[in-house]
Amino acid sequence: MNILRALVNMKKRKKTKIINVGGVKIGGNNPIAVQSMTKTDTADVKSTIRQIHSLEKSGCEIIRVAVPDMKAAEALGSIKKRINIPLIADIHFDWRLALEAVKQGVDGLRINPGNIGAKWKIKEVVSAAKDNGLPIRVGVNAGSLEKDILNKYKHPVPEALVESAGRNIDILENIGFKSIKVSLKASDVSTTVDAYRLFSKKYRYPLHIGISEAGPPSQGIIKSSVGLGILLDEGIGDTIRVSLTSEPEEEVRVAYTILGSLGLRQRGINIISCPTCGRTKINLKELVKKVEQHIKNINKPITVAVMGCVVNGPGEAREADIGIAGGKGRGIIFRKGEIIKSVKEEELLDCLIEELCKI
Repeated sequence: MNILRALVNMKKRKKTKIINVGGVKIGGNNPIAVQSMTKTDTADVKSTIRQIHSLEKSGCEIIRVAVPDMKAAEALGSIKKRINIPLIADIHFDWRLALEAVKQGVDGLRINPGNIGAKWKIKEVVSAAKDNGLPIRVGVNAGSLEKDILNKYKHPVPEALVESAGRNIDILENIGFKSIKVSLKASDVSTTVDAYRLFSKKYRYPLHIGISEAGPPSQGIIKSSVGLGILLDEGIGDTIRVSLTSEPEEEVRVAYTILGSLGLRQRGINIISCPTCGRTKINLKELVKKVEQHIKNINKPITVAVMGCVVNGPGEAREADIGIAGGKGRGIIFRKGEIIKSVKEEELLDCLIEELCKI
């Protein structure tokens, strides 16, 4: 990680209130936590646990599960006992599901107090959360704003999302609850970015950032990288989720790549590779794929370069901890721009892995 860049970003980080999510501290100067959400039927305990275990290996630090009915709520205890990261219950409308989730031992709730119903229902949920030391995330979504707010603004503009969040925060604060995290998501990048900017000027509650319904990886990764990259570079965001129509492990990988590109956090090996040109005499695309496959489970904070030209490769990738560059039939291994050996083209991958093991 670029230490200077990390220090600069730490200074830019907006200071938010610190809350505790199952032992993971959120807000303040604490590391920006990476979240994801299971894509299984929560009531299918075995499948849900299996997916969470896979996410844990990928670096997921907080996991959210959908709780659409009582069967799912009652499964939460069994899931919680067999995982190692905080478990968040995602609840809509039915306060009884929230109460059951608390009873089952979850680490937090994601609700909108305004859609829970009568005030006494909200009080019951908040009281249960407070008694058990659980935070509540107010999750505002452009697609499900309160009718009167939507009528007022005509469209889910940033101001509408912030007003909705403020209304739900008021409900919680008025009954003495302040262990709150907030998200203001839309599928439109500009709307999302502006909503978080507006909110962060008015409140100090920690923010969970993400682009809602970002789409398949081909589009969703770009939308998320642009939107979340802007916010993070402005010091906004305490937890992050990349929402993709893909496997949740991909969400986690992309989240860490975004954080790493800004010098905020790094997990695993950072690969840099040239786009190729007329000087390239090897199948660089295939070589990069093979390198990715071999190093995907190596969690070392280092940079690896895979270059297609022995002339410019070491110079362009001078800052890489280790790298390879291919020529016609042969290639080189280099460290910090200094060539350490020349090998046959077919030996490049094996030599790279061998050198990686020495670091």
